[in-house]
Amino acid sequence: MIPYETRCFGLSRMLWLTGTLLCIFLAEASGNTAPRFDMNSSFTLPEDMPLRAWVFKLVAVDADHDELYYTIEGDNAYYFAVDHRTGNVTLNRKLDYEETKTFLVDAGVTDNKNVMVYKKLTIIVTDRNDNKPIFQDEPYFTDVPENTPVGSPIFRVVAVDDDSANAGRVYYSIEEVNPNNVENHQLFSILYNGTVVLNGSLSYNNKSTFYRIKILATDGGGLLNGTFIYQNNTAYLSVTVVDVADLDPQFLGEPYIGSVPEDCSPGTSVIKVFAIDRDKDVNDIIYYSITNTTSLFTIDNITGVLTVNGNLDREGVPGEEVQLQVVAREKDLNIYHQVAQVSTIVTIRVTDINDNTPQFYWCTAYPTCNFTGPPETNFTGDIEEHASSRTPVANLNIVAYDPDKGSNGTFQLSLQGPDALAFSVSPQQIVNEGAVQVLVSSPGLVDYEETPTMTVEIVANDTGNTNDCCSFAMVTIHLADINDHRPEFKQNDYKLSVLEESPPGTVVSSDITATDPDTGLYGEITYQLLPASILSTFTVNAASGTILVANGSKLDWGLRPVYYATLQATDGGDLSGSTQLEISVIDINNNAPIVTGSYNVFVNEGQDNITVEIQATDKDDPATNNSRLRFEILPGEFSSNFTINPDTGVLSSKGSLDREAIPLELQGEMVVMILVHDLGIPQLNTTVKVTFLVEDRNDNAPRFNSSYYEFSVRERLSGIFVGSVEATDADQTEINNRISFLIVESSVGSNNFLMHSICQKSGWCQGNLHLAPGVEFDYDLMNPKFFSLTVQAENSDFGGKVDVDTAVVMVNVLDVNDESPALMPSPPKSIEVLENVTLHEVIAVLEATDVDTNHSLLFQELAVTCSKDSASAGNICQKWFHLDPNGSLLVSSKEIDYEVCDLVELALRVKDEFTEVGDPYSRNETLKIFIVDVNDNPPKFLHITDTFVVIPEIAPVDLQVAVVKAEDGDSGVNSEISFALSRTVFIQDSEVELIYENLFKVVTTAEKDLYIGSIQVASNLDSSLKGRYQVTVEAKDHGMPSLNSSESLDIFTVDQSYRVKLEFSSSLKEVQDNSNAIKIALSAATGTTVHIATIKQASSTFRSIRASGKTVMEAYFIYSNGTALGDRLVTALIENSSEALTQLLSLGLSLVGPADIIEPSKENMLFGVIAGLAGFVLLLLLITTLTIICMKKSHTRKLKALKALKVASMFSASPMQQGPAIPGTNQYNKEGANPVLGFTLDPTMDLVFEENSSSEVASLNSLDVNMVDAPESGPASPALKQGKVGAQSQANGRAEPLKAALEHHNKAKPKPPECLKEASNHTTEV
Repeated sequence: MIPYETRCFGLSRMLWLTGTLLCIFLAEASGNTAPRFDMNSSFTLPEDMPLRAWVFKLVAVDADHDELYYTIEGDNAYYFAVDHRTGNVTLNRKLDYEETKTFLVDAGVTDNKNVMVYKKLTIIVTDRNDNKPIFQDEPYFTDVPENTPVGSPIFRVVAVDDDSANAGRVYYSIEEVNPNNVENHQLFSILYNGTVVLNGSLSYNNKSTFYRIKILATDGGGLLNGTFIYQNNTAYLSVTVVDVADLDPQFLGEPYIGSVPEDCSPGTSVIKVFAIDRDKDVNDIIYYSITNTTSLFTIDNITGVLTVNGNLDREGVPGEEVQLQVVAREKDLNIYHQVAQVSTIVTIRVTDINDNTPQFYWCTAYPTCNFTGPPETNFTGDIEEHASSRTPVANLNIVAYDPDKGSNGTFQLSLQGPDALAFSVSPQQIVNEGAVQVLVSSPGLVDYEETPTMTVEIVANDTGNTNDCCSFAMVTIHLADINDHRPEFKQNDYKLSVLEESPPGTVVSSDITATDPDTGLYGEITYQLLPASILSTFTVNAASGTILVANGSKLDWGLRPVYYATLQATDGGDLSGSTQLEISVIDINNNAPIVTGSYNVFVNEGQDNITVEIQATDKDDPATNNSRLRFEILPGEFSSNFTINPDTGVLSSKGSLDREAIPLELQGEMVVMILVHDLGIPQLNTTVKVTFLVEDRNDNAPRFNSSYYEFSVRERLSGIFVGSVEATDADQTEINNRISFLIVESSVGSNNFLMHSICQKSGWCQGNLHLAPGVEFDYDLMNPKFFSLTVQAENSDFGGKVDVDTAVVMVNVLDVNDESPALMPSPPKSIEVLENVTLHEVIAVLEATDVDTNHSLLFQELAVTCSKDSASAGNICQKWFHLDPNGSLLVSSKEIDYEVCDLVELALRVKDEFTEVGDPYSRNETLKIFIVDVNDNPPKFLHITDTFVVIPEIAPVDLQVAVVKAEDGDSGVNSEISFALSRTVFIQDSEVELIYENLFKVVTTAEKDLYIGSIQVASNLDSSLKGRYQVTVEAKDHGMPSLNSSESLDIFTVDQSYRVKLEFSSSLKEVQDNSNAIKIALSAATGTTVHIATIKQASSTFRSIRASGKTVMEAYFIYSNGTALGDRLVTALIENSSEALTQLLSLGLSLVGPADIIEPSKENMLFGVIAGLAGFVLLLLLITTLTIICMKKSHTRKLKALKALKVASMFSASPMQQGPAIPGTNQYNKEGANPVLGFTLDPTMDLVFEENSSSEVASLNSLDVNMVDAPESGPASPALKQGKVGAQSQANGRAEPLKAALEHHNKAKPKPPECLKEASNHTTEV
């Protein structure tokens, strides 16, 4: 059974043969020759070529000189516009090297008599510097701690330029740093790879906390539009300086201003303050408090919410505004071990409510009125009768006031009452406060004769207050009249009295007044006293008539007991009246009692019944109370110890007197003050001091201040002071209160101590206890380690009687702290810490010991050393760990990273704070902290810059086709990487995807820390596939848990259509021996990598006449970017390299052409031919008819063939090179797809061009031989011939007539060199 693929190929072959035979018969019938292209098949265009610019010209020739029409077709034809008559081609769309480096178009030409002839053109786009560097992954932000060491990398930027060569290289520089100053510009630098490095120190407090770095990326320059330019781009890196924990908190939202209605209940929230810890990474808890004293508000110490705590009153306490000082304090101390706090002022405004009724006040100096007093409800004013309209009532001085604010303090004014119609009030509305006037509205109603006094009531209505809306003020208005009355007194005379020695201004009488019914000026009365001599003693108030004392020194009852005067009253119209006054002078009590003698009394302590009589007299009249005396004891320190007879003045003691009850500083004196006064009005008095001197006697025993004393004494000290005992004696004289101390001999160890008595002051003595000279205690040898002593205090009055008191004294012997502490164990054991350890975790607790009984041990951190792989790592680990004074070692940073530091050495020591003698420090120890790597870094692939190409035909198993590289930032087993292939997909040129398994394999190798994955062929590849393999490589480390990453790469395939055949005149062995030299020469000429597919003896079917001694090498020519060259480009490149051409010719190269394409089997060919002929029979009648019609044209064609024979006889051995046509045919190479660009090539194309040609075309083109001109090295230089390889002899075995004629012609010429002979004998058969 014929396979499906074979049947499909045979069917397509059959259809192709059918079309070919049809074209042959049509050409035979017409006798017209198709045009052919005479031009290059590749063009190089720069990508910056402007639109509508001329790029190249399509050139074709036609043997019949018919008019030709040109076109460009294909998937990429839109790039060009073609003039169909001239063949001029212009650019219709901009080229882009980065998008398409090489593409194909089909150039077509026709004479409108034959089918369109096509030529495949290769357009090579060259790069121009049309791309600027593009920064990747913008925007750029980074945080940098302010203690970052100088020289540290802080960030890396990456800019990519899509251009190639030097125009694609990127160079970095820093243009500016904001804030822009000289220091900041030098603060950062940038390396060649885009790494930004810190060049100076940072400071969060003293320098900027934010930097904006402008980075310039510039390429290496290149041509663009004929000018060499540089492209650049800028990016900005924002650097934020990270603070450390050294700042106080900060209030947000200041200033704080809140408001609360004055009637709100306690617990009402007013305002919330909020403070933050400016140390971002610490973010400590904030506590709030109010520092200034207030009972009206309180604050929640956690939330910062201020609430009402008492009753508020805007008009009273606290007033309209309260200012509170609020403190925000962090829970923990700052790095300086101080409280981190900040204060702010919170202003709370107490808003008004309508809780006050407007009130009336009397105010003479408005607007400076005092509204704190009680309001007034009655006011009085005056106005002349019949005053004109809107005349205000005088002297009212009314001010209305409502303490509420705004609308709450707005009220209306109106009048009511019996006389309201005669008057009006102004203004009628007041806000808060305002002066109020009563105006005349009806002058006819204001009539003094009708009523001298009128009354109205002012109503203040607070319309916003519904409960207590109004207040009232009664206004009495006095009407002014004319002066038609004289002042009159009620009596004709008055009897008055005044006390002697009355001070000036003393009122003698205030109720003697005159009346005048007139009003106003005529009703005003002025008073005066007559005669004028009386004015030296008395005076009168001119307005009120009050009689006053002018000079009291003249009022003496003994000198003048009675005065007479006239009081006169005069009104404003000079009318007067008078009355007589009789003023009597009254005697007063003006003599104080007098005490005779002095009183100092000596008594013995404990004496009873002590009496003293006080003697006193008074100069006032004995018959009056002014001279009657009384005695009393004034309150004093000792007044309670005595009594006195108020009438006789006898002073008596209430009991015996105690000297010790008298303060010591008084030295036994008791002072009593006696007051002696008369019974006159006012009473007059005097005082006398009575002093009692109390003699002391020894009636008190000594007393210890404490019955038990405890002292301590340190070991190994002699003669030192131990302690003091104290005792007091209440007696006040030295002879009675002297105290002596002694140690009772029965006390154990009493002989080790001495007691010295010292009296500090009277009645207070100390007993100082000392160690006896030469006595030292050894704490370690003593048992017990204390002494219990009995101490006695005694006093003697030299009369034989001794009073004593005893106390117990405990003396403890103390150990002296004289030993240094030590770390346990020493040296400390090393510890291991995972690099992802939790922040603030306690990783170790160190221990220390001290042989002293009393000690306080503190751990101190001395220095930190950072190492990585036994080399210094700088200061990177300085803040990773914190040693508490109690020995706890804590994690203090989240930045622990094994990759930068694997060993932290902490130098430390222990201090005994209680050390008194010797060194308080232990020896310095080093604690080694080994950082244990954690698998926290996935493998990272290195950027792939190579293009990978595979030639399936010559790709054996285990051939390396691609390489990936990866590294892992971890260490040890965590950094070991294994590669695996997770997915292999073949993407055809038609974008169809085929999934494969086990097609490739990857072999992992390591070079130090770099792991290399060699991707190799695992099974045979299908050489018929066109497209690329997309291989996904997974890199996995060996950590637990393992981390992985993946990378996809493309492996482009080169199909057989790019296999080039090179024919050598050398033997197979010679070519094999020279294969390396041939490869080098071919690579030098083409600039490609040469892959040799096979070296073999020339096949007998390949020009059997000349095959003997020939060797064929088939190879692929591949650029580094994956582009493959066809045989025509290889030929052109070899011709352009004279040096390589000379070398290849010397190595025997004679022919370059396309490789053989595998032909289908004879059975399939036969099947296709039969099927094609069956279709051909249907057209036979038409073809026969056309053939008869065209017999004449056929005859003409034969004549042209004979003419061509003549021309061929004159053909030179070094013919001119033709275009890139396949020798011996009128067909042109249809170049296959560029595997990178993904263009397709029909794998069923048959390159046996003889079958496609008509007999006429074949005959004419049999003379077209394309030669590669050798360098002009002499007449014997061989020529490289490009022709159709695999051309077959005529099927019937007969030689073509034209060929025979040429051979006969050559026999008559001299024999040429062998290479030329073979070239001239090369013809093509139909």
